[in-house]
Amino acid sequence: MHLKIRSPIWTGGVSTPKVLPPAIRQLVGKFDPAERDARNRDLGKAGEKFVVEFERIRLRRAGREDLADNVRWVSDLDGDGYGYDVRSFEPDGQERLLEIKTTCGHERTPFWLTKREVDVAEARSDKYRVRRVFHFRNHAQMFEIAPPLEDALFMTPTTYSAVSR
Repeated sequence: MHLKIRSPIWTGGVSTPKVLPPAIRQLVGKFDPAERDARNRDLGKAGEKFVVEFERIRLRRAGREDLADNVRWVSDLDGDGYGYDVRSFEPDGQERLLEIKTTCGHERTPFWLTKREVDVAEARSDKYRVRRVFHFRNHAQMFEIAPPLEDALFMTPTTYSAVSR
């Protein structure tokens, strides 16, 4: 059975609808940058939501309903430019700033950090943690990485901002 797909296929800069068999559509979907980015955004949001719920449960179990009610999904409610995704707390009330990195792969699956995230980790190292969520679609697990991030991560610059002189 052939299906007409409405999403364009990249053809060297010219987008045209094509009729493709389902197996080819699936293969093209794996390499479609826009579709991949959408899947990654959805995965990231799902991981953040998972951590928000986890943090609220953790604080309630510690008898801190007041703090659980104040866990904030910053990236969803306030925007994604703060350098962290979730503001939570320790049971003693100390603030925690969590940058959530979610993958479906194992704990060593590479993930991206922005310059802003690295800068906030350095500036607020006492409160900042990268919460690494992995095996997300199959029995999610997680751990935290505390600054200095370079002590726990191999970080390689992959993009530079460049301006003509």
